[in-house]
Amino acid sequence: MTGLARAAGVGQVLREGLRTVVFMNPRWGGGAAGPGVVLGLVAAGVLLGAGLARLQIDGPADPVYWAWGTGWLSTVLLVLAGWLATRRGRDGTTTPDAATALSWFLVQSIAIGVPVGVGHVALGRFGFPPAPAHADKMPWVVLGAGLLWQFVAASVLAARLAPRGVSRLAAIGVLLAYGAAGVWFPPSSPWYPSAPEPGEAGDDLPGPPKLTQEVMESQSRHLVAALDGVLPQRPGVTELYAITFAPYAEEDVFSREVKMVGGVLRERFDTDGRLLNLQNHRTTMGDVPWATPLNLQRAIGRMAERMDRDEDILFIHLTSHGAREGHLAARFFPLSVDDVTPQQVRQWLDDAGVRYSVISISACFSGSWIPQLQAPGTLVMTAADATHTSYGCGRKSELTFFGRAVYDEQLRQTRSFEAAHAAALPVIDRREKEAGKTDGPSSPQIWVSPDIRPRLDALVRRLDAP
Repeated sequence: MTGLARAAGVGQVLREGLRTVVFMNPRWGGGAAGPGVVLGLVAAGVLLGAGLARLQIDGPADPVYWAWGTGWLSTVLLVLAGWLATRRGRDGTTTPDAATALSWFLVQSIAIGVPVGVGHVALGRFGFPPAPAHADKMPWVVLGAGLLWQFVAASVLAARLAPRGVSRLAAIGVLLAYGAAGVWFPPSSPWYPSAPEPGEAGDDLPGPPKLTQEVMESQSRHLVAALDGVLPQRPGVTELYAITFAPYAEEDVFSREVKMVGGVLRERFDTDGRLLNLQNHRTTMGDVPWATPLNLQRAIGRMAERMDRDEDILFIHLTSHGAREGHLAARFFPLSVDDVTPQQVRQWLDDAGVRYSVISISACFSGSWIPQLQAPGTLVMTAADATHTSYGCGRKSELTFFGRAVYDEQLRQTRSFEAAHAAALPVIDRREKEAGKTDGPSSPQIWVSPDIRPRLDALVRRLDAP
């Protein structure tokens, strides 16, 4: 075949593939795409995806070479769908070969994916002009619409290619799995924000975290030092012992929040020497004890050993993404970190013999924690009820709405957790309305056991004493 003929064949494959994007029937003249066309389309899709991923990062970025080997499950499923859709019928009829069908599927993926991806990136970075408050949701609306469009277009093509019912249903089923794989097993980004130069501002732009032997050894030393450094109780003095816990490393807002909460606790509640900060973040990987379930259990146990359980109070602030079933999300690549549940926290408090505790959960659906944590001597306050999201946990947020209102504002004016929570409610509600929160108010919750009020009052009297 001459070069001109090959070019004409490739052009026909691309043209007919583009017809299927708008649900038109491809005109097959008996030609074949060939492996070169398939490989070229796969490479084009990978390179265009890498380009879109680069556009999502402001400023300089470094390549992540291992990420180029991820995300191939979707391609394998697309190959299988092409094979199923082009099997020879029993009556001897034939359809385009699998390579040609796969090429059409790949053309669909590129022709739909690129403009949808550009829109997703543009909305994520620049917002949605008619309604700026919804900018955080619109990129996902666009992405979801694109995935639906691609699935429908591919299913229509498979239905036209596959002559038999079983093959047709199987091909469409594989295409559904292909769409699900893109959502649940997406390729890792081949780019990572470059680390700032020494002395340069920009903690939000760290380089890829590296789990080295030095980091592991340093982490072990810092954990032991932090646990050993907790001061013992002072007889006759009501103390507040505190733990802040931020297990989700991929959002800087959680790291900022525990730093802020820790500062408020030191300034307003005299927790110097009685505060443990556990967090997952690239900038503190070797310096701050990691926020893992085991470390939280250890921290609770150590606090219980140091405090007077009959008069002191243990405060715990947990901040992360939350799920409806009550899991507090944890992520710290390349470590594997389990989520934390309210049942675990309640069990660890009981096992340690903690009698009085204040537990603060800044997460979506965190009201679901209250039934599991209710016990004598406990105060639980949450950023949302059990059926709504909280707000302010995105990449562009300085603090969560709950953390900002309760800690950075109200607890700087009062030492009463109940009063701070009550005063924060209208503030959070107003800010959510101004931000355009569409799934209903977060409705922060609080539950207070009468047993803890005398201890909290004693703490406030000590701290307010001249």
